[in-house]
Amino acid sequence: MDAQSRGRADEFDPADQWVLNPDTGDYELRLNNSGGDSTGARQETEPRVPRRREATHDSERRGAPRKDGGGHEADGGGHGRGSAARREVPGQRSRRSANGPRGKEDSGSGGAEGRRSRKAPKARRKKVLLWTGGTVAFVLVALAAGGYALYEHFNGNLNTVDVGTAGNKNVFDSGAPVNILIIGTDKRTGKGNEGYGDKGSDGHADTNILFHVSADRTNATALSIPRDLITDIPDCTTKQPDGSEKVVPGTSNIRFNVSLGQDGRDPGCTMRTVEQITGLKADHFMMVDFNAVKELSSAVGGVKVCLAKPVKDPKSHLDLSAGEHRIQGEDALAFVRTRHSFGNESDLDRIKVQQQFIGSMIRQMKSDDTLTSPTKLYGLADAATKALTVDSGIGSVKKLTALAQELGKVDTKNITFVTVPVLDNPAEKVKATVVLNEAKADPLFAMMREDTSLTEVNAQKKKAKSKQDALLKGPRAAAADVRVDVYNGGDIPGAAQSTVAWLQNDQGVPKSTNKANAPEKTDKTALEFAPNQADQARALADMMGLPASALKQGTADAEGLQAMVLTLGRDFKGAGIPVAAPTKAPKDVPLANAAKAECAE
Repeated sequence: MDAQSRGRADEFDPADQWVLNPDTGDYELRLNNSGGDSTGARQETEPRVPRRREATHDSERRGAPRKDGGGHEADGGGHGRGSAARREVPGQRSRRSANGPRGKEDSGSGGAEGRRSRKAPKARRKKVLLWTGGTVAFVLVALAAGGYALYEHFNGNLNTVDVGTAGNKNVFDSGAPVNILIIGTDKRTGKGNEGYGDKGSDGHADTNILFHVSADRTNATALSIPRDLITDIPDCTTKQPDGSEKVVPGTSNIRFNVSLGQDGRDPGCTMRTVEQITGLKADHFMMVDFNAVKELSSAVGGVKVCLAKPVKDPKSHLDLSAGEHRIQGEDALAFVRTRHSFGNESDLDRIKVQQQFIGSMIRQMKSDDTLTSPTKLYGLADAATKALTVDSGIGSVKKLTALAQELGKVDTKNITFVTVPVLDNPAEKVKATVVLNEAKADPLFAMMREDTSLTEVNAQKKKAKSKQDALLKGPRAAAADVRVDVYNGGDIPGAAQSTVAWLQNDQGVPKSTNKANAPEKTDKTALEFAPNQADQARALADMMGLPASALKQGTADAEGLQAMVLTLGRDFKGAGIPVAAPTKAPKDVPLANAAKAECAE
């Protein structure tokens, strides 16, 4: 491997090279630019890169569990599980102990004399985005920045799952939003984790964050989905080990967390459940388990957290005094798992604590000297890829790196954490689960579908939005002069007919016609019109609350009695309900910013 292939243009010292040791057949890191022979003795600080090993999966068969999926607790409460005939969630690879050896940072001894000193450029630091699945940090950008080309080794670390049509084939679409579903599973894999709660569990979707990155990469929204949310899980098609497909029947009125692992459900089932709830399609997923929390928190040298009060939780074994701490390993796992230490001891309060932990991870990686240390980069990249199970669409280091570079464009101050608005389940006397608060959740989901930021971003985006809104400026036609054909391309049966009835009876638009179902389904409502119909389009947009993005103006004028074409999409919720997303989050929906440190209360 030559220096160019390792990214000299990425501002890495070409002296920091991975070279082939002919005695061992392995690649080794040379930190000395003196040109010493790679066959010589390695410095003690240099990590050895093992040869690629085949991905392994946990094939251990679990005992027959309960079917109900009821109220498991982080402290070891019972998890609901499916039938014995199910197939397990893809197991995480066995990993190093959280207290095991890691690559040491170069102390400057040995070959350090010949190296030129260098400082991490500010521009490169700003590209680092480190985000987590509620309980773990992903250091994917470290792979992009390092340029070590150790793809064979890191690819061997990754576990992949083919989720079929649940995800997209492309890593990302340039100029389009990106949705990544981060799943933290409670599967008890890894050394020392058997004693946490139900060790026989196949794993649940225990911590879930839909990470939405805007089309222009200026902002991101991290939407936490409570595991105890009562919802409907749709039918999902899963890939079997022999290559065949199996449809897992859906289940109504059940906890969200059983969308994974139970009855043979894979991460694709969780992705479909998220789409059904939010209307947002997850492009890809990344899944991690308990062991990843311990390993990655240790790999970054600990994560800073702040406690407003002392905590001693015998169930999670968290024992910390009030004030600031840097935690890693078992303490980090206990911190993100405790539900008896903060707030009203609910899972919703635990989500807040996990969001604070993630925000601290992000800030640390933005300010740390990790990018200036080749050994730290290697250690983080190695731990991150070992921690991940991903869909086959991003199942290589090259694809993960490309995705990470896109995500890394987002400034920390424009990353907002928010939790799906919920209410206590009215069907329960003892409150253990929650239901969707539709009055607040629907506007929030609409904002994300319309790619509306929860934070104020740069003036360029505002200017682009102003240009788009220009279509709504101008004269309006009288309602009686509006001529429109209505098609149903959404999921509500009879939506075209009900809309036409509403337009004619409530809005005074007699020249509206029901054209029944559209040729195909569409996510977003669209109004197609000719330039000489612009006044009619504005009038109809006012009536229906259409956003400027829904207006599609053609190039040729309409002739005679030609009508506009309105196609209702999946974002259409009913006649008289505005289609346009709000510009601000609903009141009383707490937002947290990744750039702001907070103390857990």
